[in-house]
Amino acid sequence: MLTRRALLLTSASASFLGIYSVGVEPQLFPAVTRYSLQPTSWPANLRLKIAVIADLHACEPWMNVERIEQIVHATNMLGADVIVLLGDYVAGHAKITAVVPNKEWAHALAALRAPLGVYAILGNHDWWDDRAALARGHGPVAAKVALEQAGVPVLENKSIQLAKGREKFWLAGLGDQEAFAWRRLGRPGGKRGVDDLEATLNGVADDSPVVLLAHEPDIFPTVPERVSVTLAGHTHGGQVRVLGMAPFIPSPLSRVYSYGHFFDRGRHLIVSGGLGCSWWPVRLGVPPEVVLVEIGAESSLNTVQLPAPYDLRTVRGEVASSLTAVALRAGSPIR
Repeated sequence: MLTRRALLLTSASASFLGIYSVGVEPQLFPAVTRYSLQPTSWPANLRLKIAVIADLHACEPWMNVERIEQIVHATNMLGADVIVLLGDYVAGHAKITAVVPNKEWAHALAALRAPLGVYAILGNHDWWDDRAALARGHGPVAAKVALEQAGVPVLENKSIQLAKGREKFWLAGLGDQEAFAWRRLGRPGGKRGVDDLEATLNGVADDSPVVLLAHEPDIFPTVPERVSVTLAGHTHGGQVRVLGMAPFIPSPLSRVYSYGHFFDRGRHLIVSGGLGCSWWPVRLGVPPEVVLVEIGAESSLNTVQLPAPYDLRTVRGEVASSLTAVALRAGSPIR
């Protein structure tokens, strides 16, 4: 039986966690989480720094324009060669005091600067927020229009070749994998997304290394070894993580690849914990972050070696649980 003292302590602790998870952690200034990778197929003379911004979820009061401008300034100071935006720019939940118009958050992001440019992909909430696009069954969605009008290229099932010095590489952007999953909306053939990995990589015209941008990490098991590194967001690291457990991640494969650095069959995956909140304005145990990935450097220690190749159809039940346990043991990010 709980004593009065224990009951009061439990109540006070719960109140503190509630206040912290809503009023403090979601609005912490982002940490910089650093990863260093050395893919086996990566050119020895190409050392590339990529800054990653994921899951802004712009809204008042949690992610207003002033805060986005501060994040942009801090990201510009990292000295990255290229900056990538991994989608979910819009609010993603209704627990807000005001919407930040697409034009305003896009204008703030347009101040990002990197020698090789700034490139974006779209996330599921960018699609779900545009009911007109969902109704007609195709884009462009309003978020894409806003980014492109602000001067930020959006890679949707498209690849672009960049060069640092004499070394070239490809930046490939995948269409969103859950574009039509909102309230089980369907498309002809039952396809839930607008992703087309084959078309995305068909644009890769030579043997230069490839970096793939994908909002959801779920695509990773089907990514060919031709792709050295995949960068993803979407999961928010679980958004709430207690004792290493993240109960609210949206899909089985997102639970497998919930957060951090994963390595499988010569391919690397980095999943960002992101910056904002979706569904509820809560973060606990997963503070906001900007990710800096350095490719062509000695590998960092926060890497998970995934088990042997597995059948995607079995990523349920015991298999999903065991893989999740492995993924959650990813080392702490280097800050």
